Amino acid sequence: MTQPVSSAKATAPKAAQAPVRTPVKRAKPAAPTTGKTATAKVKPALKKSAPPVSTNPVPAPIEVIKLKKSQLVRDSFTIPKEEYDAIDRLKLRSAKLGHPVKKSELMRAGLKALAALTDLQLKALLSTVPAIKTGRPKHVK
Repeated sequence: MTQPVSSAKATAPKAAQAPVRTPVKRAKPAAPTTGKTATAKVKPALKKSAPPVSTNPVPAPIEVIKLKKSQLVRDSFTIPKEEYDAIDRLKLRSAKLGHPVKKSELMRAGLKALAALTDLQLKALLSTVPAIKTGRPKHVK
């Protein structure tokens, strides 16, 4: 036969097996600033865990650096008619190559080409360009 179990012995193991509950801290709702009642529910704060360590050797994204816009300068100059026509011929030539350009872009490209020359090359090239009188030309009627 089985022996009767006392009530003290029967409740002790059950109490030891019950999980221990810790109180949950909840955020207090903010007091409404207007006469209306707040309808949004406040979510309890979650613990932040450390980001997982990746074993995949993927490089970090490259941060794009915005270049500072350069200040533009407007200027005028006097140029012989033959050299001015050469600008139009170079614009047409560039358009045939599939890269149409504006006059200012062509001038800037020319300046980059001149800047890439050595001192001796630049001096030799400048000696082939005749000096002209500056200022506005007189209109011929």
